[in-house]
Amino acid sequence: MRIAGQGRLPPRFCLFLLASILVSFIAASAAPSPLYGIYQAQWHFSPVTTTVVFAVYAVAVLGSLLTLGKLSDHVGRRPVLLVATAVQMASLVIFVLANGVPALLAARIVQGIATGAGIGALGAAMLDISRARGTLANSIAPGIGTGVGALLSALLVRYLPAPTRLVYAVLLVVLLVQAVGIVLMPETVTPTGRARRSLRPDVRLPRAVRGPVLVVAPVVFAVWALAGFFGALGPALVRSLMNSSIVIGGLVLFVFAVFGSVAILVLRNAAAGTIMITGITALVLGMIITLLSIMAHSVVGFFVGLAFGGVGFGGGFQGSIKTVMPLVEAHERASVLSLLYVVCYVGFGLPTVIAGFLVVYAGGLPRTASEYSVAVILLALVALFGLRRATATAPRADA
Repeated sequence: MRIAGQGRLPPRFCLFLLASILVSFIAASAAPSPLYGIYQAQWHFSPVTTTVVFAVYAVAVLGSLLTLGKLSDHVGRRPVLLVATAVQMASLVIFVLANGVPALLAARIVQGIATGAGIGALGAAMLDISRARGTLANSIAPGIGTGVGALLSALLVRYLPAPTRLVYAVLLVVLLVQAVGIVLMPETVTPTGRARRSLRPDVRLPRAVRGPVLVVAPVVFAVWALAGFFGALGPALVRSLMNSSIVIGGLVLFVFAVFGSVAILVLRNAAAGTIMITGITALVLGMIITLLSIMAHSVVGFFVGLAFGGVGFGGGFQGSIKTVMPLVEAHERASVLSLLYVVCYVGFGLPTVIAGFLVVYAGGLPRTASEYSVAVILLALVALFGLRRATATAPRADA
């Protein structure tokens, strides 16, 4: 670990703190998912509006990643994390006070800006502390955050008062405590002072990682498109398959995240290519099972497909990070990681918006979910073909 400034917290605790902040950021983004049904009933909007609200977050993240993603490489991790955490807390306040769709959109936009600024700095700081543990934490935290945020939200809605406010208040308190930790932790990179230049959108990659990024980009897109599918349509789809409580809907993202996290832990010592091929294979199997389950109106089958999909997400995302990030210099980590997240959130948001329009204008939720499943299967097969080809053409170690 290269310490650029002294702090009161040891490196191992700093790594845990940074991972927990990333979990909180992603949990805050997932928390509204179980609430969309309540918002829709209160404010009388269509499924298209639901997916637009879902997608403006992804658009805001993309804009923030492209402009603010590299900032921590130049001004330091701590200043960026402190501001991003404060903005994230502001978005939660807007959620608490929201009284209609415009406020909901505003909250998601502010939340996206905070997340885009924060995730690059968080991921880079964890890699500054330890490449091996930082790679593992970067891989596992998004899944844990997604699952915890959705299930916590569903449980609070089901069993406690103020269903559209309490989860945001809880997350506010958690982020406040974590902000104190950021103040106490040491800086992990030496600032360069070229902050203004870093704000210009720039999609250039270091030469050493251009080839690997081209290989992993289809994998990253596919697995995050799957996450978007289950995040936007999963809870509503479960409710259409069975007359279930909001907690069952919240379990969709939780099961997805749990199996993704288990896959990351089990595969953590495997080669990056092996991890990605395992992940994409599991993704294809999961979507086939999901497709058949939707056709058969089987909730059990749907959750089995969900579990395989989680393995696909965990393996695909972990293998991609493990392929690219060890090749990156310290002062380029936030930049490269942010560009990877750009691919993630394009996959996360764009197909979801298309799905929202199809739900309303092209046959309803079950048909759209079936078509989305087929599209993700085809996308995953393209990614798998690309991986196989890259593996076959890669120079052998004994050549």
